[in-house]
Amino acid sequence: MKTYKYTINGTQYEVAIGEIADNIATVTVNGEEYKVEMEPEAEPEKKKVVVKTGVAKEAPAPEPSASSGPVNTNNALKAPLPGVVTEIKVSVGDEVKAGDVVLVLEAMKMANNLEAEKDGKVTAILVSQGASVMEDAPLVVIE
Repeated sequence: MKTYKYTINGTQYEVAIGEIADNIATVTVNGEEYKVEMEPEAEPEKKKVVVKTGVAKEAPAPEPSASSGPVNTNNALKAPLPGVVTEIKVSVGDEVKAGDVVLVLEAMKMANNLEAEKDGKVTAILVSQGASVMEDAPLVVIE
């Protein structure tokens, strides 16, 4: 039993809170016992989870020329784990060096800088900002 002392408008009250069962508390105020119905605790509001489908698509950037044929994803930087692309830091045609940050992938509530694995030229961007991607999904082609 917890006991509290309150002064309200100059009057002192000694309040003891006893057992609580089914949202009914036994409360003693200055020696007089009361049964007090408590409001149920509000459940924390659950956030709605919005999942975007991880369909890889070309970002609004110049596409590789038609003569080059389909995009060679063998040279693509791939997602190390599932996540959401939060920022693309390169454009098609950019020259990058190994270690340059190419894009930012948010996974498990952490921002992960994905770096170029080799020197080269960005020939295709296979995702757009906000896209959900799965592990090993090709993201950016560097040749």
